[in-house]
Amino acid sequence: MTLPTGYSWSPLGEPVVVAYEANQGRRVNGIGAYFSDGPQAGQLDDALYLGLPKSRAKKTKGQIVCMPPGVLPEQVGPIDGERLVAFVWKIAGRPRVCLDGWKRVRPLYIWMDNYSVHVGQVFQEALASLAAADIHIRSLPGYCPELSEIEPIWQDVKYRQMTQRSFNDVLLLRDAVQAALERKADRLKAARQVTTNLLRVAA
Repeated sequence: MTLPTGYSWSPLGEPVVVAYEANQGRRVNGIGAYFSDGPQAGQLDDALYLGLPKSRAKKTKGQIVCMPPGVLPEQVGPIDGERLVAFVWKIAGRPRVCLDGWKRVRPLYIWMDNYSVHVGQVFQEALASLAAADIHIRSLPGYCPELSEIEPIWQDVKYRQMTQRSFNDVLLLRDAVQAALERKADRLKAARQVTTNLLRVAA
């Protein structure tokens, strides 16, 4: 998740200066799931990983230049196939210590777009195990973000919930992203409860 500088309005003849820092080495990669139906309807889950600057030298190319204090290696890096699979198992409710043959009490249907990680080999190889646990993956049509219920959520978090556009510290960026996601999750839950109550009264 990056925060590009947005446009703004200003009085005629008074240009607005918007501070901006290059995001190389100050990036937060996020993955999320929004439950639109069922017992967990209105719930927003997420997982965040830090994107840190890497060495360009031949001998150390690709290695992280500096690990912030308190950050573990498993909290750093892109959203790859392994992390996507782990996230799906997590939102499906599979226990960390799980015996073979675990299956959900009720089926779970997950709709995904055609992002490269979603169609990558690692995730495709996990589909059979997921299906056996009653977790079913469905693909949205290409180039149809309006069909994804989580896209408006990402947009709101990115452009409305986070008013600060630039951070000098990647940990501050991560904290700001996490706080914005938590605020959005609370609002989604509250809105769902209001809607549910209204429907009950109307019935």
